[in-house]
Amino acid sequence: KTYRAVQYFARFLAWYLIRRGNTVQGAHWNNLKSSLTSGRKLMCLFKPLENLQAALRAVQSSTNVLEQIITIGRHLAYFGYLSYDMIVWVSRVTSIPPLHRVIKVNKTSLHFWLVGILFSIANGVFKAGRLANEAGVLRSPSSEKNSLGDDAAKQAHLAATATILRLSQHSMRHQIFIDTLDVSLPASALGLVDLNDGVVSILGFVLSPYKYYGPTNHAHLLSDSSCLSWHLVPSGTASPTDT
Repeated sequence: KTYRAVQYFARFLAWYLIRRGNTVQGAHWNNLKSSLTSGRKLMCLFKPLENLQAALRAVQSSTNVLEQIITIGRHLAYFGYLSYDMIVWVSRVTSIPPLHRVIKVNKTSLHFWLVGILFSIANGVFKAGRLANEAGVLRSPSSEKNSLGDDAAKQAHLAATATILRLSQHSMRHQIFIDTLDVSLPASALGLVDLNDGVVSILGFVLSPYKYYGPTNHAHLLSDSSCLSWHLVPSGTASPTDT
């Protein structure tokens, strides 16, 4: 994510300097941006296989059917995006295939990227709705009535489950926010929205550390909550993270 932030910062500086008429320094930063872009593509060279494996795992999962279809579509779209992006990288370092084909391949890659983000937004919205329903059931009077008179371990189990649901909701809202901003990057490159290179660069730069912080922090909090619930739930009882 740091590498990505530096790349977008270089892109912004190149745009800013060229816009101010300083074409020489702008060209230097533009060359740096191009080098960083090629480096990032090299880092993602075999990443399509991860998305393909994730799609296969989603096929075998027993989650909600609609969420399952959206998840499969999202991973397949990212698989297509990264696969075509890999062809673009190969063309840049080998000059094969011809330029006109590379432009077409790059455009196809951007379409896959856009579809993948749209699937991710849809997935986040459906999951956020499901989590809200689960949290509502947990807070319902009938649930509280059923928990009355139960032993302390069961009440602790419900409290830990509520904590994990709350953290999951926060994480999902964070992801939806990121995807909503992120969708402007491929949409702008495809000409679907009118954003100049400066705006796109700022968005890419800001989103890079934000993408890193959110999932890492939420995963840490969920890990702490699951550890807490594991000690609270008696032996032989599944923890909230097992269900």
